[in-house]
Amino acid sequence: MNIIISNTNSVPIYEQIENAIKEAIFSNELKEEDMLPSVRNLANELKISFLTVKRAYDELEQAGFIKTVQGKGSFVAPKNLELIKEEKLKEIQDYIEKVYNISKIANISEDEVKELFKMIFEGDL
Repeated sequence: MNIIISNTNSVPIYEQIENAIKEAIFSNELKEEDMLPSVRNLANELKISFLTVKRAYDELEQAGFIKTVQGKGSFVAPKNLELIKEEKLKEIQDYIEKVYNISKIANISEDEVKELFKMIFEGDL
């Protein structure tokens, strides 16, 4: 797993780590029960505070993506398909809101946007 963080990104570093691990889980790069790097090892590798990595791991555990076993480490939790679906639906919702805002600014009708979606789903674009 290759995590790249950016200091110029407006997304906090702990969230960049979270997102990278989630994407690795979604893409099956990380599989159920795979062990994650220790908090200290990942912090050293990324040259950041271990508290930042700890926060990312805590957030991932709270959301059900990983589980931590005291004295053994952190592991990818069994996939909860509903959790993954909800995460992706939220991502789609965010994009649709952006489409909506752009269409309002550009005076593009709902029907025109629907037609674009239809063409995309039918593979005509």
